Amino acid sequence: MKGLLIFLVIASVCAAVHTAQVFVYGTLKKGQPNHFRMLDAAKGRAEFVAQARTVERYPLVIATKYNIPFLLNVPGTGQRVYGEIYSVDQKMLKFLDEFEMTPKMYQRTTVQLEVQDGPAEQENAPKPGSLIEAFVYSTTTYEPDWLQKQTYESYDAYGLGHVFSFIEESTKPQPEKDSNLESNTEGVTRNQECNGRLRPL
Repeated sequence: MKGLLIFLVIASVCAAVHTAQVFVYGTLKKGQPNHFRMLDAAKGRAEFVAQARTVERYPLVIATKYNIPFLLNVPGTGQRVYGEIYSVDQKMLKFLDEFEMTPKMYQRTTVQLEVQDGPAEQENAPKPGSLIEAFVYSTTTYEPDWLQKQTYESYDAYGLGHVFSFIEESTKPQPEKDSNLESNTEGVTRNQECNGRLRPL
């Protein structure tokens, strides 16, 4: 019994050590089209920590014909961006790296955040106004003219606060099928279709 207790304590400590905090600002937020990925236990664990906004200003722009949100890694310009902080395990972090095509399309860097609010019932919940450092998926691989686009402090996939609605993959036009292709190459994948540039955050 004592050995089992020690094992559980060690397992809990290891689990706590191997977690990271991630700031999401786009389609992975609650109520957005990719939030279900944060809830998929097969991809790992993600626990909501708090709503927050960046301490520094960043350009959050909506770009491409699919109206994808991009956080350009240009601190000091744009606006203080609102989003959500999640505590994730290493499995979920690995999935997010793959989902965001790190480091080719997005780079996982750290960002300073000011907590807005969080679940009051959560033990050790960060207090509003406190500062937290978390990972964020921003990008330096953007088109030069994106720096001239309008910036936003918050993103909504359904056009609230702006006029651009996110176009999900299922509604995107697909190329005509080539009858000479093998069945496992029919259509295009999201990465091929978007030429590696349209990973939503």
